[in-house]
Amino acid sequence: QIELVESGGGLVQAGGSLRLSCAGSGGTFSNYAVGWFRQAPGKEREFVASISWTDSKYYSESAKGRFTISRDNAKSTVDLQMTMLKSEDTAIYYCAAYLFGWASATQNRDNYGSWGQGTQVTVSS
Repeated sequence: QIELVESGGGLVQAGGSLRLSCAGSGGTFSNYAVGWFRQAPGKEREFVASISWTDSKYYSESAKGRFTISRDNAKSTVDLQMTMLKSEDTAIYYCAAYLFGWASATQNRDNYGSWGQGTQVTVSS
């Protein structure tokens, strides 16, 4: 039902910042949890951060203290503010939507029904 488009990726130096955005359409945006996942070459797609439909926020251990997830339901967007970027953050970043996603279930990529096309983040050292 819902469609997602990511934007904001690019090339940044280690220690720098980027802000990614996920825009939704075709559904009631506030009814969905939105998660950010990333995939590096040769690796599994892994959880980065999520925000539930009840506005609870979750972060991977790697993201904790450096990344901040937020949502604006009036604009149907979810942002991921990334700071103190490291070379190991280099990956394609995807946003995904999970209808009525709640609590720790939002950390499981198998629970998400809709995915964006991804945006590349490259951190140079």
